[in-house]
Amino acid sequence: MAIALMILGFVWWWPVGLVILGFLLARRRYGWRQAYAGEGQMFDWSHNNPRWERKIARAQDKVEQVRQRMERRCGAWGSPATSGNNAFDEYRAETLRRLEDEQREFKDFLNRLRVAKDRAEFDQFMAARREPPPSPAPEAPHAG
Repeated sequence: MAIALMILGFVWWWPVGLVILGFLLARRRYGWRQAYAGEGQMFDWSHNNPRWERKIARAQDKVEQVRQRMERRCGAWGSPATSGNNAFDEYRAETLRRLEDEQREFKDFLNRLRVAKDRAEFDQFMAARREPPPSPAPEAPHAG
């Protein structure tokens, strides 16, 4: 019924059709419809809603399932399970250890760089602060 009214509004005078279209969209967007699949308000944002609680519980169950799958595949601490090839496992462990060491060294380098930059800025500030303010040049007497 509402769509037919909107079409007639466009045929009769296009601004009327736009007003009806806007009303229909606003009604749908802001939940002016009273029921949604027989479960009360369409947009009931209260957190006491059993439907909301079911959705939250379902999402938590899915997260738990994914976490359990990852633990089975990667072990409890995130390290991959053995591949069955001892030489490869040793190489992988050594490479990961080396990469972790390089990452730690790089972070230390960045920290030292930040400290040096801060020190230079602070020294420059202190040097500028110690300098006496420039005295205004004496004005020459006007000949007049």
